[in-house]
Amino acid sequence: MNEFQASTEQHELPVSELGCSETTLLALANSDSTQATANCEKKQRLVDEIDQLITRRDKYLRTAEEQYAEIAPLEALLEGDEELDANRLREVRSEYNTLKIPYDSNKHHAWILDTQITRREQLLNHETLMADYTESMANWKADEQELNEKRESLSTRLEQIQQQAVEDLAKARQAETDAATAYAQSVAWGDTEGEKNANTDAQKAAKNLATAIEHNRRQHLIITALEQELVIVDQHIAEAQSEHLAIQRTALLLAEKVLAEQWNEKAQALMDIGAKLWATQRLLGGDQLSLRRLMLPKEGEGFDTWGSRELADRSYKFTVEDILSL
Repeated sequence: MNEFQASTEQHELPVSELGCSETTLLALANSDSTQATANCEKKQRLVDEIDQLITRRDKYLRTAEEQYAEIAPLEALLEGDEELDANRLREVRSEYNTLKIPYDSNKHHAWILDTQITRREQLLNHETLMADYTESMANWKADEQELNEKRESLSTRLEQIQQQAVEDLAKARQAETDAATAYAQSVAWGDTEGEKNANTDAQKAAKNLATAIEHNRRQHLIITALEQELVIVDQHIAEAQSEHLAIQRTALLLAEKVLAEQWNEKAQALMDIGAKLWATQRLLGGDQLSLRRLMLPKEGEGFDTWGSRELADRSYKFTVEDILSL
């Protein structure tokens, strides 16, 4: 049971931060000022909704805080070391449960409103957020590419050293074998001079082999270090990929919210056109058949749909003048 914590953070956004200042609108007066004005109105509507939701959420939180003040002593008794007799324990638990129900309800309502606030804040700032996500993904992708290049370089060097270590040791052993063979042949044929030279070569080969073995030992230390470095690079590559995917998912979730909002706007515009068509056919004395099957889902919050009943209701707000102003 956690101690109550209230949050009364405000989300006041000045008009200048919305990109809707009077100067901006005047600068756009000769271009697409209608669209700019619509965007500013949309952003201002989101700001107003956020402020209203914050006020409602904070009211729930304040109520929950007051309720928790009554719950806290009972919670302390239930969680404390003090032993209570059965009747007292039953009484405390009953009182606690009675108070906890409205407290949990207020906290739940505050959580729902907080989710709605977050959604609107993301819609309000989606251009900036998406630009940040895109830049972050590009940076992680660049890091991954750089790490892959480093990994390729390390792998190439590792293969070269491994091959060289095998070849150097094999040559040294072969030289010692060749010297021993030559010595044996000289002894077999009674070639004293050849025996002497072969013995010298054998001693030289033995020294070279000892040197090669020591060199091979050092090369294996380098190989081990390179392999460890490859493991570290692979970990960084996996981290870069994981971070990229995490940011990509966050960006996709934001895109989902924005596209859902755009869908709702387009659907509402389509509903207005359908309602106007419905009104036209009604004024002509006919009946609407095809649009009676209309069913448009509402995305985002809730699970509502727009259908023919709402279309029929909307049709009554259009006059003949509205219909003729195509």
